[in-house]
Amino acid sequence: MANVSLKNLSKIYKDDVRAVNNVNLEIHDREFVVLVGPSGCGKSTTLRMIAGLEDISQGEIFIEDVLVNDVPAKNRDIAMVFQNYALYPHMTVYENLAFGLKLRRYPAKEIERRVHEAAEILGLTLEMLKRRPKELSGGERQRVAVGRAIVRKPKVFLFDEPLSNLDAKLRVQMRMELQKLHNRLQSTMIYVTHDQVEALTLGDRIVVMHHGIVQQVADPVNLYERPNNKFVAGFIGSPPMNFLKGTILAEDGDYFFSDRNIKLRILPHFYSRIAQFKGQTITMGIRPEDIYDKIFAQDARPEFTITATVDVVEPMGSEIYLYVTSGSNNFVVRVSNQDTATMNQDLQVVFDMSKAHFFDPLTGIAIS
Repeated sequence: MANVSLKNLSKIYKDDVRAVNNVNLEIHDREFVVLVGPSGCGKSTTLRMIAGLEDISQGEIFIEDVLVNDVPAKNRDIAMVFQNYALYPHMTVYENLAFGLKLRRYPAKEIERRVHEAAEILGLTLEMLKRRPKELSGGERQRVAVGRAIVRKPKVFLFDEPLSNLDAKLRVQMRMELQKLHNRLQSTMIYVTHDQVEALTLGDRIVVMHHGIVQQVADPVNLYERPNNKFVAGFIGSPPMNFLKGTILAEDGDYFFSDRNIKLRILPHFYSRIAQFKGQTITMGIRPEDIYDKIFAQDARPEFTITATVDVVEPMGSEIYLYVTSGSNNFVVRVSNQDTATMNQDLQVVFDMSKAHFFDPLTGIAIS
């Protein structure tokens, strides 16, 4: 397998539109890296430049420490799985799997061995190998598309939103299949998605992109718990992080985050970084699961507690999302299904201020 290195990589279209802007990224051998971000953020363009399907405007791409800028896609020893499967409808599953190997003039016995090996890995039965794509379900077609990549035994696997055409249940199933596949093949895999749940469950590391720029590269836990900026904090997580506007107050050596109906004491380990914003309005971020109904809170001290009005109650089975308002701020509280809060109720909610995040009001960069 191989490492992949992107150095100052950019894609510039007409009128100086930068789809990808100065991306630097080191992808290690056997690593599963996910590029994630909203539509138009440059993630698919980056993947297509790695594959050789898109010209590079600036920068360099190395695969296994070899510069491949001018190497044609067919000679890069990569395999790509597309969103729309890209299967030949007139061929059987077996013929689809074997097609790329036939073009490369592999011996018939080697083709047969590789096809059956890939079929076994992906759970494609002998009966399925005789069918045509139209006779398969969406999940089965996607497995065939992945199998066509596996038979090549490439240095790098590239996936361009491969699960976006599947229903919710199949997406969960295919995520598990891809995790098993990576563990079995121990291959370098680069995966593009706009779905942050896919990113968090699949990636060894996640690359968050926005407007063609890499915002943060981290493992799933650090990305979720220590976002670099407000965009990453709001994009990763479901429901997303709450953002509240308030002023930093200093009283008797302590600091508080304050709004009309809100006054929350900031914990001392934030002081050295928050002091410069005294008297300024900034953004505080906090995850829905880090706000509690007072009845269920372990530490319901007054300096961490505020009153909020419940606007919407959204049952989600094992948990409930409460959409609440306090002063000029709206936010979401994630509680257990044992909670009895109702619409229009005034609720005492407790903030776990050890989990709070603070963001520079001008740059959006994390202060804490």
